[in-house]
Amino acid sequence: MPEQAGNGRHPDMPEQAGTGRPPVSNGRNPDVSERPGNGRQPGVPERPRNDHRPSSDERPGNGRPGAPATPDQPGDDLDSPANATAARLIAEGRARMSSDPAEDSQPRPRQSRRRVSALSAKLDMADLGAHLAALPELTKERFARSLHRRRRRLASYTPKQLRWHRLKLAGLASLGVFVVLPVMLFFIGYLCFAIPTPDDAVNKQVATISFADGSQMARVVPQEGNRIKVSIDQIPKQVQFAVLAAEDRSFFSNPGFDPMGIARAGVRQLTGGGGGGSTITQQYVKNTLVGDQHSLWRKYREMILAVKISQENSKADILANYLNAIYFGRGAYGIQAASQAYFGKNVSDLNSSEGALLAGVIQSPSRWDPAVDAPHAVERWTFVMDGMARQGWLTADQRAAAKFPVTIPPRRIAGGIPTDDRGLILSAIKDELESRGISEQEFSQEGLKITTTIDPVAQKQAVDAVHKSLDGQPPNLRSALVSIDPDTGDIVAYYGGDNGVGLDYARVLKQPGSTFKPFVLLADMLQDNPMGLGTQFKGEPLPGLRNADGASCQVCDLKQAMTISNNVIYHELAMRVGPQKVADAARLAGINTPLRKVDAGIALGDKEVTPVELASAYATIAAGGVYHPPHLVAKVTTSDDRVLYEAVNPPEQRFSAQVARNVTEAMLGVPTYDKLTLTGSRAVAAKTGTVQSYQENQNNDAWTVGFTPRLASVVWIGTDQNTPIKTAKGTPISGASMPGSIWKSYMVDATKSQSAQAFGQFKPIGSPPAVSGPYDGFAAVNPADIPDPATLPPDDSLSDPQDQSSTSQRPGTHQECDLLKCRTVQDEGQSSSSRDSGNSGGDSGSRTQPEAQTSPGSSPTGGALPAARQPVRG
Repeated sequence: MPEQAGNGRHPDMPEQAGTGRPPVSNGRNPDVSERPGNGRQPGVPERPRNDHRPSSDERPGNGRPGAPATPDQPGDDLDSPANATAARLIAEGRARMSSDPAEDSQPRPRQSRRRVSALSAKLDMADLGAHLAALPELTKERFARSLHRRRRRLASYTPKQLRWHRLKLAGLASLGVFVVLPVMLFFIGYLCFAIPTPDDAVNKQVATISFADGSQMARVVPQEGNRIKVSIDQIPKQVQFAVLAAEDRSFFSNPGFDPMGIARAGVRQLTGGGGGGSTITQQYVKNTLVGDQHSLWRKYREMILAVKISQENSKADILANYLNAIYFGRGAYGIQAASQAYFGKNVSDLNSSEGALLAGVIQSPSRWDPAVDAPHAVERWTFVMDGMARQGWLTADQRAAAKFPVTIPPRRIAGGIPTDDRGLILSAIKDELESRGISEQEFSQEGLKITTTIDPVAQKQAVDAVHKSLDGQPPNLRSALVSIDPDTGDIVAYYGGDNGVGLDYARVLKQPGSTFKPFVLLADMLQDNPMGLGTQFKGEPLPGLRNADGASCQVCDLKQAMTISNNVIYHELAMRVGPQKVADAARLAGINTPLRKVDAGIALGDKEVTPVELASAYATIAAGGVYHPPHLVAKVTTSDDRVLYEAVNPPEQRFSAQVARNVTEAMLGVPTYDKLTLTGSRAVAAKTGTVQSYQENQNNDAWTVGFTPRLASVVWIGTDQNTPIKTAKGTPISGASMPGSIWKSYMVDATKSQSAQAFGQFKPIGSPPAVSGPYDGFAAVNPADIPDPATLPPDDSLSDPQDQSSTSQRPGTHQECDLLKCRTVQDEGQSSSSRDSGNSGGDSGSRTQPEAQTSPGSSPTGGALPAARQPVRG
């Protein structure tokens, strides 16, 4: 085989015709032989690129140094054109390589480099923006191509292949939803959720009650004395079985959760129902950590934690922790405290029947306590006992011999509730929450955060006003003060006594006395033909019906009678309007206590009401006939910030603003007459009330109720035993005395921060009063100028008893009513247009009165109305 030349061609291979390329040297050192690794076999000389054969002086093509030259290899011709061209190209390349680094090594100015960088960034951002702008279109195109390919592929399927393809997709989806996703969620939850401890229940069951401004009113922490931990060995087996029969009959066999129960809960959630389906382990988790939210999320957390607890705790430990954490009602946390609260004994002494009763109340302590609802308690007890028998935990003989146990009466305990006036507010809040569907159990276990409507400043002013007035007075006196915002129904101040676990006098039923007279007037104003404030009646005492000292008048209009609190006139008005209509008007204003078997005595307040609802009824009048339910709770959230309740009280127009303004007008003279006016000539209306005692010249209850356009308040004074109320000096207490002093002191302080507002424009309904505004109608008359009624000329001009409206009243006349009927009387100085001397039903002894002097602010009536005799206050 002939040796190849260094150019890779065979020595005998001629050069291609027409190339004209001379042989090119390989450019290697003649003394260096060619190294292996160049793709040629070592020792084989490189084939020349043309027919030139290397001379004997030419080096071998292996490039190895020191290798002897092959004798037949020709040498390079340095003067050949090919070598000259190669040398020239190499020189040019080396020149370029040497010039570029030198050129790049010159430092460019910093500003120039910044411009280059900014330009590059701008170009990059422009490029990126272009790509982002084109991305939606590109994605759309790719999706369209993918969809097109899929459609072509599906179009090529046979019907059988298409069905199989759809079944495969459905199977994969089902596998993902029902297997892969639950398993993934389970492991995620298992890694993330921490196991609660028994003490977490105590921390979670702390309720926080706040004032309206967010400051803390109270923090209700379950007392440790009401949570006495016991071991599972101290709880009798029959009591344990009773709890299992009531709450979880598969406790010993389930893995901590009930799959079917969770499925039922899921269906209920999807269909808008409630929760349910919890095992004892899940209930323990719910009560100590996750809360009572009716949702799939809560069930998911319950399930995960129940599994973890079941893996790390024995069933006995779980049951013991549950029984030591659960709330049983009556302020009792845990089975030991419940045993003491219901039976007055230790849990170790309970029998199966008593255990069944306790197990039955777990689900709803506030409803199934025998002291609250005995029939439902018996029904629940029977369910538990029958469950124990079906599970084999009771024999048939034991079940037949079991009787419903007798419990001890509930004892009111503090249970972390403040023992001062705030404790009564908390009790009222609990009752309000119960009416809103939030049970005592939720209050005691959910760690609720409750925002009230109580203004902390107004609350302190109310308490201080009561304490200041009662200081040094007989210790048997009791008081209540309730203050309401007429525009919202918010109770801004609430005082029911100083004993936070005692009787709440703000919600005690008491006779209101004369504070019920405005509702008699309201009933008249709601009639088709109202009489009006200017309608006059005789106000002298009658047999069996008397007035308080200084409250009698010979003739008074309805406003004057309201000012001096004349019983005779408003008793007569109630008879004419109808006692039941008076009760209906009171209920319309806000009195919710049933008023049954009413008669005309309702005008004098012989039916019992509470201070809260009386304040609410007056607030309706102050708000122009708009009723807002009185409430203490503004918002309720759980420990995990779920909103359970938020007060939304849409206004309800119970009667017209004009009617309300006329009733208000009737009470404007009372503050002036009883010295209850507020500072700064602030508009205020009020009414006092006194309930007389069975003892002569003594009183049992005293009230003051009044309002400005922005605040309505009531004050009551009485005793626990309904005995006469006296001051330390032995003076009988009336409505205008001690209650009036408390009311005025509080209202002056509470309204200081409020801008003064006036009541709306007064447009009289029916006959207008003699005097309008904050005057009593008597102070403008000099008693010496009042003539003797016997010297007045008789007047037997009568009117139709049904003709009582201002529109049917003749000019220059006024209305005068006795116990049976009303008549139109000619005003002084006016000619009588008609007389009816034949009416035997009139009062032949009645006389017209001289003109009343009116104040500058009084309303014109077309003729001055007669004034009544100046009352003398006792």
